[in-house]
Amino acid sequence: MTPAHKNKTLATFLATVFGSLGLHRFYLRGMKDYWAWLHFATLPLSLLAYFLWRQDQQIAFLFAPLVISGLIACLESLVIGLTPDEKWDPQYNANSGKKSDSSWFIVLLVVLTLGVGAIGLIGAIARTFDLLFTGGAYG
Repeated sequence: MTPAHKNKTLATFLATVFGSLGLHRFYLRGMKDYWAWLHFATLPLSLLAYFLWRQDQQIAFLFAPLVISGLIACLESLVIGLTPDEKWDPQYNANSGKKSDSSWFIVLLVVLTLGVGAIGLIGAIARTFDLLFTGGAYG
């Protein structure tokens, strides 16, 4: 049985949109990937923290695992999207019998990911500094 062909554009899209849940890692490596399960565990962990400690803590810190997972997924999306097809196929499509041919859509995804990741990182740094140095005086 030939393994399924892994589409680089779909993997980049999954990492950009659903990366904090680890869907891109499940798509690429399957259900045995520990890092995918760690990404997936950040959602219930953040929700549990929110429902247990929402009166005592700032919400930004309660969802920190999910935000960190999302930022890591943005980096993974950039790595996936910028990997040349010549290196992608031996790593993920060695026995599929097909060759990858990425289009310009993946370039748009990488640019979108870079923008979303930069805004998320700058926002996380700004909010963390606000909470640490002013006690949340600015919101």
